[in-house]
Amino acid sequence: MTKSDLDDFLDILKQLVRHPSVVGSEHAFFRYLQRELEETHAKVTLYEGLLVASGSRPDYMHISAHVDRHGLICTGPNEFQYAAFVARNRGDLLGDSVSEQTFQTIAERFHERFVQAYVPWSGTYLGKGTIKRSYLCERRGNLVFEVEGLDHVLPGTPVAYQDRLTVNYSRVSAQLDNVLTTAMLVYLFRHGFQGTVLFTAQEEAGRSWRFLLEWFRRCGIETQDLLVLDTSPFPDIATADAQQVVLRRRDANAVFNPTVVNKLELACQKYGIRYLFKDEYIARQNETRVAEGKSPSSLGSTELGRVVLASEGAIQGATLQVPTTGYHTPDESAALASIEAMLDVLCEVALED
Repeated sequence: MTKSDLDDFLDILKQLVRHPSVVGSEHAFFRYLQRELEETHAKVTLYEGLLVASGSRPDYMHISAHVDRHGLICTGPNEFQYAAFVARNRGDLLGDSVSEQTFQTIAERFHERFVQAYVPWSGTYLGKGTIKRSYLCERRGNLVFEVEGLDHVLPGTPVAYQDRLTVNYSRVSAQLDNVLTTAMLVYLFRHGFQGTVLFTAQEEAGRSWRFLLEWFRRCGIETQDLLVLDTSPFPDIATADAQQVVLRRRDANAVFNPTVVNKLELACQKYGIRYLFKDEYIARQNETRVAEGKSPSSLGSTELGRVVLASEGAIQGATLQVPTTGYHTPDESAALASIEAMLDVLCEVALED
């Protein structure tokens, strides 16, 4: 990848980061994304919880990424909760995702953050506020936020972190999950991808796999080569940068297609890219945790794993992830080297000769 290619990608990412997409309130972001994709001459169709873009060979390959980002939702008079875990989203959360198991530990990271309220359907700006306090409410099992400046907004109004992309010391930072991989797929279309991309909503609430599976069933499609893009959290920069991309052979729900996993591994080897299998990494950590008398960590619940399980293997594939730190905060960061490596692998397996 040339410096010009990387700069082009970062320009896409900078624009997407500025548009809010709080989990459960992604419609305005979908409409913006639709306009961007239609400029590449892709055919774009909006469904409930899903935006589908396809080129001239829609069956050539299927790639998925989710567009929602964490934020707040107004749940009462001057009351705000973490949007992914409000009561209406609880039914699809099983407790086996990294997001569910770590959100309680990040409450203090939001103090003095600027946030903005918006109309969920149009994206119209409704005002800016500042998070003054956040705490875990044991009775509701959710983070509750005290926000100064948004006492006028009504219940149901989404509130996004006011976000900008920062590039510094060979790293990018913003609330990267899940806008980073969304930007990669826009970049892919601009470079000639002719297959189908499925952008899903409400992944952080555990619902995106339902929208994905419903589309495949609606169209009567079965596939073994679905590629799902995501970020993968690590505790610090040194641990994250030990590898440039993250692969998986399985998650907590299912084993993935070994043929597609091997194809990704060969692409990494072709470009000299450092890679790690996250399930093996967690398994090694769990051996140490069990030996120390601690409970093992979850292998993580991915969108792909839940689709494989629910479809009984009719929909299969693999995941490709970018290692990041500061997971689910406005300061999540990734190395530029990892972004370049991810794009190299993606272009290798997704673009036709």
